[in-house]
Amino acid sequence: MTRPVLAVTLGDPAGIGPEITARTLAETAGQEDHHGVAVGDAAALRRGAEASGLDVEVRTVTDFATAPAGPGVIDVYDTGVLGADLPAWGEVDARAGRAAVAAIETATRAALDGEVAGIVTGPINKEAIWQAGSKHLGHTEMLGELTGVTRQNTMFVVRNTAAEGHHLRIFFTTRHVALRTALDQLTKERVGHAIREAATALRVFGVSEPRLAVAAVNPHGGENGAFGDEEIEHIGPACEAARAEGLDVHGPIPADSVFHQGLTGRYDGVLSHFHDQGHIPAKTYDFDGTISVTVGLPILRTSVDHGTAFDIAGSGRADHATMLSAYLAAVDYSPYADRIRRAYG
Repeated sequence: MTRPVLAVTLGDPAGIGPEITARTLAETAGQEDHHGVAVGDAAALRRGAEASGLDVEVRTVTDFATAPAGPGVIDVYDTGVLGADLPAWGEVDARAGRAAVAAIETATRAALDGEVAGIVTGPINKEAIWQAGSKHLGHTEMLGELTGVTRQNTMFVVRNTAAEGHHLRIFFTTRHVALRTALDQLTKERVGHAIREAATALRVFGVSEPRLAVAAVNPHGGENGAFGDEEIEHIGPACEAARAEGLDVHGPIPADSVFHQGLTGRYDGVLSHFHDQGHIPAKTYDFDGTISVTVGLPILRTSVDHGTAFDIAGSGRADHATMLSAYLAAVDYSPYADRIRRAYG
């Protein structure tokens, strides 16, 4: 696409999603090389813009191909779920859940049909979507069903690293499970599969010869079994098998140093093994600049990695930095939309 169009979902309309979407699209309106279109209830976006103190026009469009009007105008593809009956700020509401789900469904269909280059998703409230009848744990599972994919993974992208021009990608062997469960799931086969998936994702997203580091889970990498045997029994053998397949894989490397090495440019990606092992270093280093990309889907999807912040919703105090980072990452990755479709379709 000469001017990629990105569908930006509002998330839960009772949360900060409409505010950070309005701020992001207002800041990027009128750019020559991309065009963002909000997806959700137009009334919710207008309320978000007003709460943010923005002097912008919110224009309803019925076609993602509609030419942008320029600075000062935010386009929204109105899903019309709520109309003028908006839920109260900061409250769990099944109507808000239905609106959030409808926006995701609309944006995903547009991406599958090639009407947009990718989607950028705002934060949803899991309780609200469950009250609305969704059976999914969250975005990732919902997108999997909508696109017909049975396994998809999270790729964190830390854009502002210590090495100029270098982005660090962080992958996960396990996802939303208890730490004890995650350790039980660390088999040689599972780690090996995660290594191959991470290497594939790095190539799909533009790294021609990816260098992947694999984190250890025990202190000092286990000290040859003194502090645990996961590295000896599972992680180390998985790394050896990957290297035998020709992959540039390093590890297991103690987790207290591997992320620093990645951030300084030694590696293109780091495979972490449980949720907080990868989240903590990324968010500590650059909370606002770290964004989430779902890999394994036949569409490009980036996302904020924070919640709905019901405690400040509607106050105008929401910081849109992470949403802006997610949007700009989607702009950067939009040339890979066809490659993503071929790799995961």
